[in-house]
Amino acid sequence: MIIPGRFNGPPGSGNGGYSAGVFADGEPYEVTLRLPPPLDTPLSLVEGRVRDPDGAVVAEVTPTGAVDTVVPPIGYAAAQRASTAYVGFTGHPFPTCYVCGPDRSDGLGIFPGPVADGRTAAPWTVPDDVSPPMVWAALDCPGGWAIIGPERPYVLGRIAVQLERMPAPGDQCVVVGELATAQGRKALVHSTLYGPDGAELARARATWIAVAG
Repeated sequence: MIIPGRFNGPPGSGNGGYSAGVFADGEPYEVTLRLPPPLDTPLSLVEGRVRDPDGAVVAEVTPTGAVDTVVPPIGYAAAQRASTAYVGFTGHPFPTCYVCGPDRSDGLGIFPGPVADGRTAAPWTVPDDVSPPMVWAALDCPGGWAIIGPERPYVLGRIAVQLERMPAPGDQCVVVGELATAQGRKALVHSTLYGPDGAELARARATWIAVAG
């Protein structure tokens, strides 16, 4: 397994959601990141552990049950309006993130803005090269931005995704996120991806970890 350099999150490491999707390899797994996933580096999965060439454990992969929580949908036009207030436009801890970085012209361009009830929402036009790891990535950051704030950076620690149906290239989808609980440095968040017809495509449960600003 290799995480190509274009799929970065923080500089020099893989986007957590995309990397976890690669590690899960289409299986119903929960992925716990132990180290920042290295880019352009051969990684091996043996007995539920993803290791780098030096043997360090990058991630742990374990079977998971159903992801039970669904974040309620929001319409595409409302998601567009929410996205215009995306906090990351003015204060992003990792502005070159492949998923939500405003400094990326070749990323997914998912900019989750706040909704009045505390959810986040963003429109997403699905690219031609869509893949299951890309869906994991699309579900990653919208949940994170339910807790991330100015001078309050978080990174993904653990994620599980339930993928019901792949979106098609060119689909105009909506992804929504919400905060479930926050305690100490950890926050539990949920996110859901909806297709152009409003049907649910995938959902995620994730734990985010606060880092030093």
